[in-house]
Amino acid sequence: MFSFLLWLFLLLVCWPLALLALVLYPLCWLLTLPFRLIGIGVEGVFELLRAVVMLPARILGGGARR
Repeated sequence: MFSFLLWLFLLLVCWPLALLALVLYPLCWLLTLPFRLIGIGVEGVFELLRAVVMLPARILGGGARR
């Protein structure tokens, strides 16, 4: 909601810049999408490695109790 109000303020102050921001936002989102997907994949790999490393401790009873 705050970003919309900020955009409305920008529209009142400088409407060409507000329209440019409105057009460029989806393009920037599309350009950063592959980096977000790579980040999700890397995070998954690190979680898998953490689970493999912590497995012996969980088997021996060092993990969280239920």
